[in-house]
Amino acid sequence: MVDESETSGTPQLGGALEDIRAFCTVVELGSISAAARELGETKGGVSRRISRLEGRLGAALLARTPRAVSATEEGMLFQAKARDALALLADATEGARLSRSVPQGLLRVTAPVDMGIDLLPPLVVAFQRRHPQIRIELLPTDTKLDLAANRIDLALRASADDLPDMNYRASRLADFQMCLYAAPDYLASHGHPGAPEALPEHALAICRALEGAAPLVLTDRRGRRSEIHAQPGLRTTDYSSLARLLAAGGGIGVLPDRIARPLLEAGRLARVLPEHHLAEGRLYAITLAGLEAPARVRVFRDFLREALNG
Repeated sequence: MVDESETSGTPQLGGALEDIRAFCTVVELGSISAAARELGETKGGVSRRISRLEGRLGAALLARTPRAVSATEEGMLFQAKARDALALLADATEGARLSRSVPQGLLRVTAPVDMGIDLLPPLVVAFQRRHPQIRIELLPTDTKLDLAANRIDLALRASADDLPDMNYRASRLADFQMCLYAAPDYLASHGHPGAPEALPEHALAICRALEGAAPLVLTDRRGRRSEIHAQPGLRTTDYSSLARLLAAGGGIGVLPDRIARPLLEAGRLARVLPEHHLAEGRLYAITLAGLEAPARVRVFRDFLREALNG
């Protein structure tokens, strides 16, 4: 079989990294014996590495005499560049190792628009105050971006069901409920519905792209279900804009409790039929599967879990 390095116009180094390291060590220390001690190898093993490297390059790198070795002109040129390359590789290796243990660097996070607007901003700011060495890039979008293709470290996903099998790792962060809310001014003007059956008498706003009446299935604390059919007067595509429509007096609508909480605490929204909820779900952190996630991803995921359940 013919070696590709003999037929190709460019020398092929193949798996020669340790051979290059051995050669550079010989030049720096001035002898094969000293290099062998430094590398923890035998003198013969180091000598064979250098001979193998010279064979791959098709050039003599060392001038050998019974008492000493010295780099040839070609060897000096090769060692000067190889030394810098090895230093860069050592830095890259150390950086990769540090990423597993030291939380630092750029963290790219994607989330649905409503979470990116209403849920994440105060959490991201609080997290960066705790970890100023981590830079954060937030990508709010309702498009489910591929993590690997878009170099995303962590994606937030909400689901009322278990997530389907995928090539990613899903970590549960927190639970949430879908509940009914309205502005206090709206309720003061139109009254509080006393039961689910009274909802069709009110203005409704929903986050849904369906046409026609919107079936609302409410469950009380005893597990009793009520299915209500009502015609919404307002529709929108995300919960963030729906929350603001409701706060402006647009009627009664369904929101995730974690999206509604800031407006609820500010007095701009109030719970409607507080004994009932419409659905329950979970918020997940999605990361690349496989090896352990970098430290910056792990600490952010743990921070979110702590903050959302505190």
